Amino acid sequence: MQVPPNYHIMAKPTGSICNIECEYCFYLEKHKLYPEREQDWRMDDATLEQYIKQTIDAQDNDYVQFTWQGGEPMMMGLSFYEKAVQLVKMHAKGKQITHTFQTNGLLIDDAWCRFFKKNQFLIGISIDGPEELHDHYRKTRSGKPTHDKVVQGINLLKKHGVEFNTLTVVNNENAKHPLKVYKFLKAIGSTYIQFIPLVEREKHTEGSNQLRLVLPHESAAKVTSWSVSPLAYGKFLSEIFDVWVRRDVGRVFVNMFDSTLSAWCGSSSSICHLSESCGNAFVVESNGDMYSCDHYVYPDHLLGNINQKTINQCKETSQAIQFREIKQHELTRECEMCHYKFACHGGCPKHRFSISEQGHPRHNYFCQGYKAFFEFSSKHMHTMKTLINSGRYADEIMLMLAYRESSKLTTTSSIGRNAACPCGSGAKHKRCCGKQ
Repeated sequence: MQVPPNYHIMAKPTGSICNIECEYCFYLEKHKLYPEREQDWRMDDATLEQYIKQTIDAQDNDYVQFTWQGGEPMMMGLSFYEKAVQLVKMHAKGKQITHTFQTNGLLIDDAWCRFFKKNQFLIGISIDGPEELHDHYRKTRSGKPTHDKVVQGINLLKKHGVEFNTLTVVNNENAKHPLKVYKFLKAIGSTYIQFIPLVEREKHTEGSNQLRLVLPHESAAKVTSWSVSPLAYGKFLSEIFDVWVRRDVGRVFVNMFDSTLSAWCGSSSSICHLSESCGNAFVVESNGDMYSCDHYVYPDHLLGNINQKTINQCKETSQAIQFREIKQHELTRECEMCHYKFACHGGCPKHRFSISEQGHPRHNYFCQGYKAFFEFSSKHMHTMKTLINSGRYADEIMLMLAYRESSKLTTTSSIGRNAACPCGSGAKHKRCCGKQ
């Protein structure tokens, strides 16, 4: 079993530079923080080598994961990553090295796929569902759709046997169609699915050099139109879970479902914003600036530059330590008393800008959605926990539910062949349980 890295240190070698312009992207405007890099935005070779050496040194165990993100990291060109792999081999010190790579998929070709396969990169593809949902926000700078090219890139990855997973941003549009999104992601071959809920707030007024999207402590701001509402997010997760728990346990891995089951079993979450504390997932900008989180790339949260101060020094500054501790120390009374605190620990600090029902500030925006999902899934989570604690497999729940629901069907009055199947799959009875 692989030991997870002590510290997750993501590199953004292109900074915020990207070849498409997603309307909801929180990172595109970060170029305003670095006006001097309008023309020279690429991570240079010296910074690349420092990032690699220091990331390896920062881990206390023998497992090191490099994460390449953006902007769009493929805009650096293939030779940059060939150099990175050589530098990793040079500085590895016998440690086990893996690479993950998050991309919009538009630039994937056979040469990239051969490189990914040879060096065992795990590729994350950003895709928000079928064409009409994905293209609603994820367009080129000229407003053209991107879905077809993303699917083309995925097909090339599959052709070359490159391992990939998908990242779907749950926004105000695709949240209305949970089963359509889930069915599509399975159809393209994704067996590990990340759902990231979208909420950003923007200032009422904006200066030309000011960041438009704000942090929780800034009160004069409004939630953007593309953000998903808390209850819509809870409903989105619940509807997909209702199908997943009957058909896909152990076959398709959904980050929110895995995290919740881990919490039920007394383990820590693999999702940083649902963990008890955060601040172990750093980001290094293209010029070497280091921040505690890529959602906190703001001047007030700069920890230092790895060309002047090592990653080990940056992560042990008082500012970094305070960032790690603040999550569990700033919970509202409702969070402290909540039956599901063990599963979300108050959520991401960046999302703590709401007022709780009892009037307490700094409450998590997604609280209602989390609760709705936790309550909906609790019965089945408890069953899977019991199975695991008994030395059995969680996927046995599918047989249990199928038996229970088929037993109900035998005592149910005649169901029309074209009627919706009572098992809750969403399919017609004749194509579902009626087929059995």
